[in-house]
Amino acid sequence: MHQRKTNVAVVTATIFIATFMAAIEGTIVSTAMPTIVGALHGVKVMNWVFTMYLLTSAMATPIYGKMADRIGRKPVMMVSLGIFVIGSLCSGLSQSMPALIVSRALQGIGAGGIMPVTFTMIADIYPIEKRARVLGLNGSAWGIAAVVAPLIGGFIVDKLSWHWVFILNVPIGLVTMLLTYIFFQEKHVAEKKPVDIMGTVWLALTLLFMLTGFQMLDGANGIVYALLLVALAVVTLFLFIRQEKRAVDPVISLELFKSRTFTIQNVLAALVSGIVMGHEVYMPMWMQGILGLDASMGGFAVTPSSLMWVLGSFVAGRMIVKMRPQRVLMVALGIITVGIFILASVPASTPFAFFLLFSAILGSGFGIAITTTTVSSQAAVGQDKIGVATSFNTLSRTLGQTVMVAVFGLIFNVQVAAGTTGKAGLSTNMMNKLINPHTVHELPQQAVPALRHVLFESLHGVYLACAVVVILGIVLNLLDRKKA
Repeated sequence: MHQRKTNVAVVTATIFIATFMAAIEGTIVSTAMPTIVGALHGVKVMNWVFTMYLLTSAMATPIYGKMADRIGRKPVMMVSLGIFVIGSLCSGLSQSMPALIVSRALQGIGAGGIMPVTFTMIADIYPIEKRARVLGLNGSAWGIAAVVAPLIGGFIVDKLSWHWVFILNVPIGLVTMLLTYIFFQEKHVAEKKPVDIMGTVWLALTLLFMLTGFQMLDGANGIVYALLLVALAVVTLFLFIRQEKRAVDPVISLELFKSRTFTIQNVLAALVSGIVMGHEVYMPMWMQGILGLDASMGGFAVTPSSLMWVLGSFVAGRMIVKMRPQRVLMVALGIITVGIFILASVPASTPFAFFLLFSAILGSGFGIAITTTTVSSQAAVGQDKIGVATSFNTLSRTLGQTVMVAVFGLIFNVQVAAGTTGKAGLSTNMMNKLINPHTVHELPQQAVPALRHVLFESLHGVYLACAVVVILGIVLNLLDRKKA
């Protein structure tokens, strides 16, 4: 048995390092984004820095999950880490917004395998009764990153250069690759079944058309392109489903969706992950653009969310043993609802300390929700499909993030345009300087209060959209009434 050869303690630590790398990457990029936007003059395409990463990650995730079941976790993990490191290096060397977006696409291809394969490795080396607890411990990497990232990110942005927030991933990724290679051993016999190439192609095209379509939702022409791309996604989705029904070894077995709980839990994972993006991407912008704080404080605003995520994971581990997933999710969604409705209603003059409390409330709900969907997805399938089920759960979360970032970006940009158009002395381009603490002093001082009001109204629009999403999640969760 490969479990006997694997150094469980070292491999668990390695998984934590990989998780830490993913966690610190997200927090640091969110912290640095206002500065990046100011340096590269790209407020209108800011979302693409996140979106291209999520898009390519989504396209790669199911492929990694299937290959992890077919050829083993170790080679897939090594490849995904290698690509991620190269993408991080390219992102750090970028000198323009298009170069950064392309580099983030490469980084996303690597990231598509890191999280699902680490979760699958946890499922391999721990029995289900210990799995939720280990996932909770793994969540502590997010908490550590939450504390360290704003300090490191703020220092790098303020004292060095934003380029280093990406280059930081390189040494961490290389160490993780080395530890995985040496200490994770598995006895995996490669399957002889034919690879479902056409299923992979149709799935990748479906994700590409659908997610790119959502990103085109900006302006009249954009809506036309978006509808065209979504229509293409529907066609390729039909072809994908037809292919999976006749494939000897499908990329994603349609049998998984016969479980109502599996299906609903993954949809909820998508919705909750979308709300996470609304919180983590836009709260630093509130701190820097409206309250006038520096990048470090902007990052610290989301720190309590990550810390309470850890506690939420531990709570979920205990709740899952005693309650059905539907009830656990209802608790989580109730907590998230409280946090989001507070954010959607507080005034612009709200002190920084209160945002730490709001962030903590949201984080505890996020931790319970995401841990529950992961463990439940794994528990709903056989051992031979854990890789696919885990990667699909990760894919669902990535889809939710990508779609909702596009929707939030559309809402934000439309409201910024509406707030500045026709107003004397105001322009959309001024928002680039407002949200960057290093350039806000370059704006005419009489224009700053009006610009901050526009930014405030735009951010409130984003959080109202989050409120609608969480209510949708509650309604959907109520449909999961029978045991899978």
